[in-house]
Amino acid sequence: MIRLGVIGTNWITERFLEASKHIEDLSLTAVYSRTEEKAKEFASKYEVHTIFTNLEEMAASDEIDAVYIASPNSHHCRQAVLFLQNKKHVLCEKPMASNASEVKEMIEAAQQNGVLLMEAMKSTIMPNFESVRSNLGKIGKIRRFTGSFCQYSSRYDAYKQGTVLNAFNPEFSSGSLMDLGIYVLYPLVALFGKPNKVQASGTLLESGVDGQGTILLSYDEMEAVVMFSKITESNQPSEIQGELGSILISKISGPQAVDIQYRDGTAENVSVKQDMPSMYYEAKEFVELIQQGKKESDINSFSNSLLTMEIMDEARRQIGTVFPADRL
Repeated sequence: MIRLGVIGTNWITERFLEASKHIEDLSLTAVYSRTEEKAKEFASKYEVHTIFTNLEEMAASDEIDAVYIASPNSHHCRQAVLFLQNKKHVLCEKPMASNASEVKEMIEAAQQNGVLLMEAMKSTIMPNFESVRSNLGKIGKIRRFTGSFCQYSSRYDAYKQGTVLNAFNPEFSSGSLMDLGIYVLYPLVALFGKPNKVQASGTLLESGVDGQGTILLSYDEMEAVVMFSKITESNQPSEIQGELGSILISKISGPQAVDIQYRDGTAENVSVKQDMPSMYYEAKEFVELIQQGKKESDINSFSNSLLTMEIMDEARRQIGTVFPADRL
């Protein structure tokens, strides 16, 4: 049994824990929050008796084997390194850190201490993403990837009224690219690797984060267009275009349907059954890697996480988004 602690008492943690209930070998053991009241309130929902308000004490505790980090993006590196140095396995919410320098620091800490570090990018672990990968050969030579994740944020309404919440605050390494664009970039990197060139543009809000943006990525024989937004809404599917046809991906942030439209007019549905909650698959991957004694995921690998962050660093540089963590 893998004893899990969680950092972050928000909706994403609740969703993760609901998905984790389907995994017999994972047990929630401890909860961290900055305040005792919040920690107790959250822990009581899951009948957990061990709470922490001090991260150093939690990291040193012998009551947990692993930790799930779902705190603001700007806290990921510091918190992950602390737990990795205490020989705890770490599943860290996306984006893994504020920038590539921090990702490198986290990877080094994991390798030096012989424990597992994995970015909690759910989409690339889901069965329908594997269906995309395994069916690429059917559409011939790949020429274009177009990916879109544009989802209007309810917090933008507060922003327009003068209240800058975490989602639009550069202090927390937020913005549309970090929070949503990564859902499109990570699958692109997992499928096609490193681009030759990155060109980015976007809408920089007065708070200093990007509200929306577009990235054009050039490869030897193909190109990719990535669109992301927290100030508009889109239901456009993502698409991989080949010389023989196209693969359409519904909701790339958590692929629900995968269809092939062939050039000759025929179509094929290659979706696979996904009975479990979307976050179940990343939790299952994390647990199985620990049980197998592995220190890195083959899918959400160090190289994929680092390359994705390097692309985002360059895109932010071109758009003009700067985080306090970039100056450290």
